[in-house]
Amino acid sequence: MNPRLRHWREAATLLLAAGTPGRPPRSPLGPFDYELLLLRRSSRSGFTPGAHVFPGGLAEPADFSAEWLGLLPASPHCGLRAVKPPPPGGSRAPLFATDRESLGSPLPGEVAFRICALRETFEEAGILLLVPGRGPAPPLPAERLPPAAELEEWRRRVREDASCFLRLCQHLGCAPNIWALHEWSNWLTPVGRAGRGGRRYDTAFFLCCLEQRPPHASQDDQEVTAVLWSSPPEAIERFQSQEIWFPPPQFYEFCRLCNFSSLGELQRFSSARALEGCERWMPVMLSAPDGFIQLLPGDELYPEDPDYTGEKKISMSTDKKVEDLMKEGGIFHRIVIKNINNLAVYVNIQAKYKHINPLMMKCDNSDYNSRL
Repeated sequence: MNPRLRHWREAATLLLAAGTPGRPPRSPLGPFDYELLLLRRSSRSGFTPGAHVFPGGLAEPADFSAEWLGLLPASPHCGLRAVKPPPPGGSRAPLFATDRESLGSPLPGEVAFRICALRETFEEAGILLLVPGRGPAPPLPAERLPPAAELEEWRRRVREDASCFLRLCQHLGCAPNIWALHEWSNWLTPVGRAGRGGRRYDTAFFLCCLEQRPPHASQDDQEVTAVLWSSPPEAIERFQSQEIWFPPPQFYEFCRLCNFSSLGELQRFSSARALEGCERWMPVMLSAPDGFIQLLPGDELYPEDPDYTGEKKISMSTDKKVEDLMKEGGIFHRIVIKNINNLAVYVNIQAKYKHINPLMMKCDNSDYNSRL
């Protein structure tokens, strides 16, 4: 974590994909052989209450503790493969580029935020992703985990004190499986969309592909009130039918994951692509009479100098309807929001960092995406 930040806090989240047995597809995109874990946030949550989100949460000082070096390899970046320098005109996301030693931690951000994502996944869903010894190594077999009652007690401790995740790993003689997590994206909460108390988060998104069937997950009945495993197109279908709802970044990422119907294909792509790094995206809100547009970097309407902190008090609005803006435009990287369950992603720019653009999914019956 970075105590020098004033306008947002750092966080990490995990897109956890697991293989599923064959079953009739619920989506016109055909069968997908994997599902992702979604957790329903408590209605009492100060940020996106009631939403279905990927497991994750705030980075804690314990995630950056020097004691982790006693459990992880001594090699550079604790055995993680080095990310390539950014392309000309690009930049490493500040979340990862920050010099953590200057903040008192010997752990680079690439390591600490992976630990954060794994710790939060254990806290919120009861899923423990470890490797025996110092790693990298094959995942710890389920039979080597403590009995369910003991594991639940550890989960309670970790929820109350993040440093207990380190103690749990020491107790088991294991390391958190940071090597299974691939850097995927980085989202910063938009100005004007902060949660209760002005909460904004700079969040690292990691992707992890498990070859086995979805592990048992359970809500903690505090932060999380339900768990759901769903393939990307099924999650979008549930969203569109208002069975569930999730924030725009999750919608965007599910649309991106719709490119991959095979878990093996997703694993190969994410593993190779992660070496390219990623840039930080802060959506900028454009208000229209009939909805909102979240503008993303590369869109023709995205400001040259975004107001990252909110101190400039800039508000973007237009008298034009969303449909007119879409017909007049030509370079799109945006999420159109009509209401909480009516979102659409439009992208026709070249993806950077060897990433892949989302499939353009929409929830209404307008026809202005037919020209893309």
